[in-house]
Amino acid sequence: MNSLVLVILLFSLVPIVWCYPARCEEEDALLGRCNVPVAVKPICTDIVLGYCDDMPYTKTMYPNLLDNKNREAVETGPEYVLLNVLHTLLKGECTPDLRMLGCSIIAPRCEMNKILKPCRSSCEMLKKNCMHAFEAIEMAWPYFLDCDRFFVGEEEGCYDPLESLRGRHEFVVDNSAPEQLSTIIQFTYHSHSQMTNILKKTAAKCSDISRTYSIGRSFEGKDLIVIEFSNNPGQHELLEPEVKYVGNMHGNEVLGRELLIYLAQYLCSEYLLGNQRIQTLINTTRIHLLTSMNPDGYDLAASEAPRYNERTSGRANGQNIDLNRNFPDLTSIVYQRRRNKGFRTDHIPIPDSYWFGKVAPETYAVMKWIRSIPFVLSASLHGGDLVVSYPYDFSRHPEEEKMFSPTPDEQVFKLLAKSYADQHPVMPDQSHDRCGGEFANTNGIVNGALWYSFAGGMSDFNYLHTNCFEITVELGCDKFPGESELYTGWQENKEALLTYMETVHRGIKGIVRDESGKAIKGARISVRGIRHDVTTAEDGDYWRILPSGVHIITASAEGYSKVMKKIHLPSRLMKAGRVDFILKSVVEEPDLFVSIPQDTYDRFDPYNKFDEYGRSGSREPEEETQEKPWWWSYFAFLGNNQPTWLLRRN
Repeated sequence: MNSLVLVILLFSLVPIVWCYPARCEEEDALLGRCNVPVAVKPICTDIVLGYCDDMPYTKTMYPNLLDNKNREAVETGPEYVLLNVLHTLLKGECTPDLRMLGCSIIAPRCEMNKILKPCRSSCEMLKKNCMHAFEAIEMAWPYFLDCDRFFVGEEEGCYDPLESLRGRHEFVVDNSAPEQLSTIIQFTYHSHSQMTNILKKTAAKCSDISRTYSIGRSFEGKDLIVIEFSNNPGQHELLEPEVKYVGNMHGNEVLGRELLIYLAQYLCSEYLLGNQRIQTLINTTRIHLLTSMNPDGYDLAASEAPRYNERTSGRANGQNIDLNRNFPDLTSIVYQRRRNKGFRTDHIPIPDSYWFGKVAPETYAVMKWIRSIPFVLSASLHGGDLVVSYPYDFSRHPEEEKMFSPTPDEQVFKLLAKSYADQHPVMPDQSHDRCGGEFANTNGIVNGALWYSFAGGMSDFNYLHTNCFEITVELGCDKFPGESELYTGWQENKEALLTYMETVHRGIKGIVRDESGKAIKGARISVRGIRHDVTTAEDGDYWRILPSGVHIITASAEGYSKVMKKIHLPSRLMKAGRVDFILKSVVEEPDLFVSIPQDTYDRFDPYNKFDEYGRSGSREPEEETQEKPWWWSYFAFLGNNQPTWLLRRN
């Protein structure tokens, strides 16, 4: 039995012995009896790479300059994937130049079985012209396009990989506006942390004219972040009007949120590029963009998997409060007082009863914000229709849900609404068979209460509690449009967004002082025939948006005489007319109008029921968790081979 096992083991070892290569003795090697493997010398081979098939040569060699051993290694590498998607990522800018430059490295030119390296000068020139495109999408310059590492000088016999493009470039006529090419925006949706990061980076890029700040937190603790643009960010400047845009008040109405993110990037980039219009706007106006008033609702809406426009969840905030029904109802107070002699429709105090209701932290933050800055003009961006509506939003008859209910500034509000709608390519269209066709006969604008009535709206509150005139812009019938539609939304609204901000310079502005030159805070500026006053800010300056024509303006303040001036505003006046007032001290006379004691107006959260909301406001937003950039998903399938070298190191 043992003998049999020994025989089996011996036979099992025989193949191993036979398969082991025979040892080559020194004598046999000298006589050429040994079969020594011969190294295969690399030779020129055809370029068989789809994204490199238009190079000015047809032969390449492996290993290439990145030491890829064969074509398969190239095609599965992150460098080749990047060349495939660069055109999409950069919106066509600097392509095919960048692709061909990359191909000169991963599929280098081969002549006489020798690799030729591309010229360093070609790389340096392209990097200089295209680096801004990578910065715009926050991507690092690809390592394999390192001009010093992979490219050589002309003295080393280099070649120009972009030679075939030179002739074509000489005959290209560029009819597009410079600003369209220079400002690159990625039209994609942003999570809250992505939105915060991009706003902070935009402010850092334009630190001389921009900053971010938080006005408070949402119910779920997210920062309500604002990005500001001004030639002196962080401070109110004398006679410089303040403008704000508010987006995403309803969490599932999302286009406005993205438009304001794009607008922030556009303002920063164009200012740096010397766009005179943008520089003038920012140098003469303080602009505040609250990109998302309801980040909790947005997160809920964005988490829904069904088709975009059917995302019904997320309209309300995290407490299920509709923020555009949560402001103090001051419009009802106006209607109750309208029969009183001398009733006013401005600076109406918040009733104490309001504070016994349910006040959302987002509403609280916005109210505190607009009380702390002398805003002149505002717009709230919504979705669900295509129209611009203006106050009042609450009907003057409680039983009439659709009733024309104008403010004393009906003419001004129509001017403001038209300034936006007229610059939109679709809103003023006379076709009824379209989104917003219901408003074709009114050129895309409507009085809010005539459309549908609701109380507690933000626009009515702005008008009746502060100096601010606010309209509501419905951006389209799709509340949550597909990502592919974001670019179209930007193109349709960009000019309207800019033009509307510029209308803040319509009307008059000035300073109210006493005889010694001291500024008078809280002085009233009245316009004959319009029962709605504005008041002066801390430094005695004021702004009053008015239509063209002749107006009688009166300035008054407690303890001072009234001063009246007659002015004429030409129809083509491009900036506010300057109208200053000097008031003389007098013995106080009874005011014919119903006056509101200042301490009553200043009573904000008098019972400290919502004080915890205010503690987190007016501060810099906290650092958000860093996320991978939006374009990282293009490389997700590469697994451990993902191009971390494209991530910028801050």
